[in-house]
Amino acid sequence: MSKIAIIGATGRAGSQLLEEALRRGHSVVAIARKAPHLYERDGVTFKTLDVQDGAALQEAVAGSDVVLSAAHFAPIPARLIVEPVKKAGVRRLLVVGGAGSLLLPSGGRVIDTPDFPEAYKAEASAGSQFLDDLRQERQLDWTFLSPSAEFVEGPRTGAYVLGKDHLLFGSDGRSWISFADYAIAMLDEVEKPAHSRQRFTVGY
Repeated sequence: MSKIAIIGATGRAGSQLLEEALRRGHSVVAIARKAPHLYERDGVTFKTLDVQDGAALQEAVAGSDVVLSAAHFAPIPARLIVEPVKKAGVRRLLVVGGAGSLLLPSGGRVIDTPDFPEAYKAEASAGSQFLDDLRQERQLDWTFLSPSAEFVEGPRTGAYVLGKDHLLFGSDGRSWISFADYAIAMLDEVEKPAHSRQRFTVGY
């Protein structure tokens, strides 16, 4: 059993990571701005803070075996997560990535396609920069897990396919993964590390 700190534990991805971690018997430090319903959860220690408060974040993750970040990228550059985690002495950081930086069969990035939704460009660009910054990181044992193009509510099937830097497509041509099955892939990586200092992706 590990002690896992989850940044953004009340979001759609973060809440599924929390549930999957608890399902497997891990203890969780749930970090968010506010979520009083988590106070009463067995196995959960709730920390209320603004992630941009580096000292508070450092204190919150201290003593954890691994930190999972499910925070949005646009308002939070990599250094605001990386530096407090390092100062806390935590060695591993796993990040809920984005699909925008994944590659298409043509070799171009998803975010650079003409039909990429304008509403998502700022977040996708920030996610791509976050990954670039991680690739320069020499101290942390980091992993960046990109979902497929559609990252959505859906069943927990326990089935998924892994890839590296290219967007995955199912036999029906759809590129998607549920939050619940994404969480399974992430916790599998926590328990059996296979992508140290790498980005990988998950889909069906």
